[in-house]
Amino acid sequence: MKLNKVLLASCCFLSSFVFADNRQGEEYRPAFHFTPQQQWMNDPNGMVFLNGEYHLFYQYNPYGNTWGPMHWGHSVSKDLMKWEELPIALFPDSNGAIFSGSAVYDKDNTSGFGVSGKAPLVAVFTYHDVLKENLGRSDFQNQGIAYSVDDGRTWQKYSSNPVLKSTTSKDFRDPKVIWYEPSKKWVMSLAVKNKISFYSSKDLKTWVHESDFGENFGTHTGVWECPDLVAIDVQGSNTKKYVLLVSLNPGGINGGSATQYFVGDFDGSKFTLDKKFSRQRPQKVNGKETLSEWVDYGADNYAGVTWSNLPEKNNRVISLGWMNNWDYANKIPIEKWRGATTLPRELTLVEKNDKFILKSFPVSETSSLVKSSIDIKKQSIKGDVELFDGKSNKFAQHIELQLDSKKSKVLSFEIGSASEKSLLTINLNTHEVIFDRSSSGKKDFSDAFPRLQYAPFNSSGKRITIDFYIDKSSIEIFINRGELAMTNQVFPTKAFTSFKVHSEEEVDLVNGRFDFF
Repeated sequence: MKLNKVLLASCCFLSSFVFADNRQGEEYRPAFHFTPQQQWMNDPNGMVFLNGEYHLFYQYNPYGNTWGPMHWGHSVSKDLMKWEELPIALFPDSNGAIFSGSAVYDKDNTSGFGVSGKAPLVAVFTYHDVLKENLGRSDFQNQGIAYSVDDGRTWQKYSSNPVLKSTTSKDFRDPKVIWYEPSKKWVMSLAVKNKISFYSSKDLKTWVHESDFGENFGTHTGVWECPDLVAIDVQGSNTKKYVLLVSLNPGGINGGSATQYFVGDFDGSKFTLDKKFSRQRPQKVNGKETLSEWVDYGADNYAGVTWSNLPEKNNRVISLGWMNNWDYANKIPIEKWRGATTLPRELTLVEKNDKFILKSFPVSETSSLVKSSIDIKKQSIKGDVELFDGKSNKFAQHIELQLDSKKSKVLSFEIGSASEKSLLTINLNTHEVIFDRSSSGKKDFSDAFPRLQYAPFNSSGKRITIDFYIDKSSIEIFINRGELAMTNQVFPTKAFTSFKVHSEEEVDLVNGRFDFF
């Protein structure tokens, strides 16, 4: 009865970045990343924009702070920065728990769920039947739908669920649906073990298999999950390409969970790799070859997908990821809640040196968090230089640096306190970036957590721009405006008080700024 009262509570909670600091005894509660008030959260789901609101649904266990029976939690925001937490949107039923999926605005009411001229939101999600799974059956993951005609506040499941049933694969999940205008149809990307299957529908109820992609491409050391097919303009051209995001667990580039991407074309039925992308050579990371391009080279950005129905006039593609890793997700040293999102990021596609690069960088709305700023004086750096001089009693939460490497071949950046630190190293000799959190604070909850994070770095010039977004339990790093991203959780036992730059040879700090949120 007590649990039922919690689940059915109709009150709303304000999960705001502004008020996060007022929560007592929660030293790792982020100040500017979304977390639920309590219990467990993993994958972002059902992200859709409607009537001035960004909807964020997410995998949610209301019964505890580790993974469990999955529901869809729900929050909304008008600016991507402050979130209002609403009652649970979707509950398990006789078909199973509610796993990952997506939501669309059915503006033409193709589904017939609209009422009184009001078009519906339609959620498409995976049912996971644990009873069938325990019996050893292979058909325990199927796709269901639900609809809302009150701006996502209440949801009605379709009476004929499931709408797409599994046949032979145990992994048949995470539907991401888009509208394909040339053919006037819905297209679903579905993770099926080691490939992505594409289905189409005219009404979101009846689905037809179109094609498959991926068995011979990318990394296959783990199960493919959480796909997303999204059209993105190539910057500086009149060309639009489709980018296919595919999450992988285990087998990420730096262990555990990670997300790879593919660039190509889509004709409404089939996804085909672009020739430039298909002939890209394997990269070497930490001495090992990888066949994939990765969205983020840190350990803690997984299952990221994009918002649907964004205003066309802004021409933006915005993604959000789960800031955790399945290698230790259930063990991170937090009790009241577990699971946070990354900052919302705008995805852009550039062609550089005959190669496609998917860039990701925090959305412009992040600047609304800034309460004050301090410019860092221009200077030449050699040896150790402390840049944070204590002018504020609060550590900067965004640090932007523009550097001219000149003769320097190895640059390092240290964030932390006198006894704890996280270290970013850019090595221009070996063309790699390394992030080290082995001395960042609490780490004994997992042997995997302290391992180094490696990324390739092939900058063609001496000018390097680095943005650090530093929260209470995370550091997000973006090099050259998102050409390279690294996201990592940290759990310091002391407040951040120091930001040092080190170079054996002279390097010029051309421009820099501390932003305080």
